[in-house]
Amino acid sequence: MSVPVLLVLDADPPPRLGSLTGRARILHTDEAGLAERLPVADVLLVWDFTSTAVRDAWPGEGPRPLWVHTASAGVDHLMCPELVASDTRVTNARGIFDQPIAEYVAALVLTMAKDLPRTLDLQREGVWRHRESQRVAGTRACVVGSGPIGRAIVSTLKALGVVTALVGRRSRTGIHGPDDLDRLMARADWVIAAAPLTAETHGMFDARRFGMMQPSARFINIGRGQLVVEEALVEAVSKRWIAGAALDVFDTEPLPPESPLWHVPGLIVSPHMSGDTVGWRDELGTQFVEMYERWAAGRSLTNVVDKQRGYVPGH
Repeated sequence: MSVPVLLVLDADPPPRLGSLTGRARILHTDEAGLAERLPVADVLLVWDFTSTAVRDAWPGEGPRPLWVHTASAGVDHLMCPELVASDTRVTNARGIFDQPIAEYVAALVLTMAKDLPRTLDLQREGVWRHRESQRVAGTRACVVGSGPIGRAIVSTLKALGVVTALVGRRSRTGIHGPDDLDRLMARADWVIAAAPLTAETHGMFDARRFGMMQPSARFINIGRGQLVVEEALVEAVSKRWIAGAALDVFDTEPLPPESPLWHVPGLIVSPHMSGDTVGWRDELGTQFVEMYERWAAGRSLTNVVDKQRGYVPGH
């Protein structure tokens, strides 16, 4: 009896899949070889979750894998009409990044409230300059995106005494719907983007929305870069329409050296690292192996993405 073919779209370092020896025929490919090898694969593991190669290769000739798993929370880098229309199941790494990202957001909130970047600058300059910082407890946060990451952010900020409002795709108990977003943003001290990238969320944070925020408010994006109209954010921070911002995700990654985002006073730039803690790759590999064992045993998969919506439903 032949074993299933597992094709891995590689990134460095590669996943540890030794425990699948004898239970899968593991093939590795880079972006250039993906289209040629897709027809022989039963399962595709998108380990290189920064690549858009699947979107380009999927419409080609021949059979396609029965299951595609991406080692990321977002799936927008995979989706093309042919994959959406197919019978292929798509799963993601839901659950791995929730708490690390929530901790990162809390760190950004504290960093900006306590003016830590300026403190470090003054230390390097050898300057003693006493200042007053902002109390975090009692401030208001609007968290946009009601999935596991958004919910973890809410829970972590509540522990700091922040009053939180969570906005999702639809209104239900404990979660506001899209119609409440403008009102909540206008009252918030912190607006935090944690939504998946879909047709509805693309460019949702634009000049209009930055214009309705309080001058003392700050914006944080740990969702997807394309949620934000970057030119509008640059203008909003530069002209002090808002007090500051922090971005961990960008329209183009890596962020080009010529990007104006690097040099905007009051804007913190980090290289898409909010969910990446020590050992995260091993966690992703272990999660996939457990899912593969379920699939090989004929059991139902977890973290199944609704391909029309672009995320795992149920939140």
